[in-house]
Amino acid sequence: MSRRSPDHRPVRPTWRCGTCGIAWPCSPAKLRLLGEYRLDRPALLVHLATLQAEAVANLAELNPSAPPADLTQRFTGWASAR
Repeated sequence: MSRRSPDHRPVRPTWRCGTCGIAWPCSPAKLRLLGEYRLDRPALLVHLATLQAEAVANLAELNPSAPPADLTQRFTGWASAR
């Protein structure tokens, strides 16, 4: 029997981690994504920007009277090449 580690995937439409409950991407999700895209940082940034656009739309639907905060740092800022 193998033991899988939690995936730390986002729960839509709130964009919270389904495993730890904090704002996604959480630290374990960031580490997983960096590993998955270790040879293609531009593809990671495109993937994260696509998810960011989806999150903005979801969060705007949840609270139409208040636009979501800028999610750039949360979704792509941490993954930019250093």
